[in-house]
Order: sequence, then C-alpha cells, then structure tokens
Amino acid sequence: MPYRRLPNTDQARIRALRSAVEKGETNDVYNLAISLKTFTEARNFLMKFEAAQKYYKQSYDNQARTSRKHQNHVKTARLYISHFIQVLNLSVLRGEIKAVHKQFYGLEIDNYSVPDLISEAAMAEWGRKIIEGEKKRTSQGGIPIYNPTIAKVKVHYDIFMEGYERQKNLQAITNRSLEELSSMRGRADELILDIWNQVEKKYEQIYPNEKRLDQCRDYGIIYYYRTGEKVAAEL
Repeated sequence: MPYRRLPNTDQARIRALRSAVEKGETNDVYNLAISLKTFTEARNFLMKFEAAQKYYKQSYDNQARTSRKHQNHVKTARLYISHFIQVLNLSVLRGEIKAVHKQFYGLEIDNYSVPDLISEAAMAEWGRKIIEGEKKRTSQGGIPIYNPTIAKVKVHYDIFMEGYERQKNLQAITNRSLEELSSMRGRADELILDIWNQVEKKYEQIYPNEKRLDQCRDYGIIYYYRTGEKVAAEL
C-alpha cells in the first residue's frame, strides 16, 4: 500500500492546506469530507500562515539585497582602517610618533600587527578607536597622519556604520519573522494531519484503491509508493 508523509517545507504545507480549503469552497457542506469546524479553522489559519511566509520571504530578500551593496562598503572601510593602522605603526617605527601615543588608539605599544578586522563588529570597534585616538593625539599637538587622513577614513567608516546598523536591523526583522513562521508550523501540521485523517476515514469504503486514493488526493494528500509497489499494483 502507498503511504503518506506530512509536508516538510512551508510551501508544501501551504499547498496541502490550500488544496483542502479550495475543495471545501467548491463543495457544499453535505459533500465535504472534513467537518465544517476543521474547514473553517484551516481556511483562517491558511491566511495567517501564507501572510507569515510572505513576510519572512520579503524580509529575507530585503536583507540579502542590501547586503550585496553593504559588502562593498565593508571592504573599502576595512582597507582604510587597516591602512591607517599600518601607517601609524610605520610612523612610530620611524620615530615620527611616540610609541606611547599608540595607547590613544587602544593599540599595544610593542605590538605592530594590525588587529583582526574580519568581523564587522571588530571593524566598528577599531574604526571608532582610531578616529577617537587620532583626535586625542592631534589635540595635544601631534602631527596628523596623512595617506590616508583620518577624515578620509571617517568618511568610509561612517558609510560602513550606516550599512552595519541597517543590516543588523534587517537581520533582527528577518529573525523575528522566521520565529513567527516557525511557531506556526506545529499548528499547520496538526491541521493537515486532522484533515487527512478525516478524508481517509470518509473514503475508506471506496474501491478500487486507486479511486479511493484519487478522492483523497483532491484534498491535498500526497501518497508515496515504495520501490516496485505501483508496478505490482498495476499488474
């Protein structure tokens, strides 16, 4: 005998519920294979579930679309922050800037490597530190660093930070919409299982089997055949 399997994706859940709801909308209550209560619950839930799925997809697409542009700004800002720190270290090694002044930037005096800037959180932190550090040092009479100037670094840092905050907000929206969608899946599966059980109960006396299965399929039930099973049944 073929077996059924509950949907395992949101789109499949929606298709299963929609099949039952559409079948219910085209049949009068006396010919319906599911109870009116179940039909009403499925129809109301389907509207909410579809809306939640569309909202999640829209949120995800918005995040992905803006992310592509943001990544270009990330690369540019990382380059400027890294370059500024390298120039600062070289200036210290040449004796143009006192080593102790590296502390203005949150940098270790004896460490001449560039901090890890792989993550955007690290870029946000180090960009802020070097901008504040350069301001403190020059306010005490230090000669500004050129090529790149801190003003140039700040321009790209500000552009990066604007996108960074936007992406965090979009990610939060996407996560919340996914949580909402995920919280509805259990109820979707309960409704689908209830519908399928009622439909199969309604048509259990119909023979041959394929005719009964076709009646059930009209309500969205999907049957799977094991290897060789359908061929054997046709023989």
